Amino acid sequence: MSSLRAAAGDLHDDLVRLRRDLHREPELGLDLPRTQEKVLAALEGLPLEITTGTALSSVTAVLRGSSPGPVVLLRGDMDALPLTERSGVPYASQIPGRMHACGHDLHTAMLAGAARLLAERSFTGSVVFMFQPGEEGNGGAKIMIEEGLLDAAGARPVAAYGLHVTSSIMPAGTFVTRRGPLMAAADQMRVTVRGAGGHGSQPHLAKDPIPAASEIVTALQTFATRRFDAFDPVVITVGSINAGTAPNIIPDEAQLGLTIRSFSPAARARVTEGVRELIGGIAAAHGLTAELDHEMGYPVTVNDAAETEFAAGVVADLYGPERFVWVPNPMTTAEDFSYVLEEVPGAFVFLGACPPDRDPSTAPFNHATTAVFDDAVLPDGSALLAELALRRLATAV
Repeated sequence: MSSLRAAAGDLHDDLVRLRRDLHREPELGLDLPRTQEKVLAALEGLPLEITTGTALSSVTAVLRGSSPGPVVLLRGDMDALPLTERSGVPYASQIPGRMHACGHDLHTAMLAGAARLLAERSFTGSVVFMFQPGEEGNGGAKIMIEEGLLDAAGARPVAAYGLHVTSSIMPAGTFVTRRGPLMAAADQMRVTVRGAGGHGSQPHLAKDPIPAASEIVTALQTFATRRFDAFDPVVITVGSINAGTAPNIIPDEAQLGLTIRSFSPAARARVTEGVRELIGGIAAAHGLTAELDHEMGYPVTVNDAAETEFAAGVVADLYGPERFVWVPNPMTTAEDFSYVLEEVPGAFVFLGACPPDRDPSTAPFNHATTAVFDDAVLPDGSALLAELALRRLATAV
């Protein structure tokens, strides 16, 4: 066992204590004052240059090595989800309607552990620790970049790394990633099909938006499968449809809400333009109009091939090759670490955290109100982040 891995094991109890303290008091969005306080307390006494965010409760900490050199960035997100916890764990959320159901409390504790490990070691260069609010839909990473994150150490990072735990799918302690696109771009569109209402007994005197809206729903599925390469796909899901108030009344309008997932910038641009044309054309064919409100979400999360190979090698050296798995296909979830990876070559890696008494194939997945994560993986995550930084700085000197 490496000395760094052994040192991370010695931090186990402290990491569990921090993680569970964070879990009991989850906070949402960009404003995480109590979480920020706990992170600052966990970093107290370390030789770090710490700045906090202006537009959000972020913490950026810079650790300088024994001499100047390259910069590596390590990231952990901190925000929770608007869910009422039903996990049954003794350290469950004490705040109704809020829950760390995506494991960000583990990410935060792992990053704090990595800071402690690296503060005890000699290296050339600097490490930036990115404690980020607002991953769950608020784009906190983008805001931190706008506030100077990537220049915090005085030079741009040569590489950036992040970890994300999962409560199911893979066994605890298994590391998973892939080269290239890892997670999807996620956009949303709200569509209002406008017609003219009337009596249900005389539809010819009205302009019924419901048949047009229904046609749009089915046409979008054909559009996704017939206009895009199966190896560069898009996923379009209509998650809401609302129209009318009574069976015998034709409404003035119908609303659709859809999410659009894509795995390349080219497909993302094409699907946005194509969806607009399709919806507008169907509405016009019915003598109606359609209003589209398009909200661009997170970009595609793209792992740099060389950095991903490097990360895979570090996992194999630290934990053995049997604990690393290459996944063949991207995941359709989205992640705002994509903003960092647009600016800095790096790698994002998943870490299984399914409790040992549960079957990974049936355990509740992240974002479930019953999701539970195994604290035993906390030292593993801290050690990997620290080792990635040490080795990458050494190779960049």
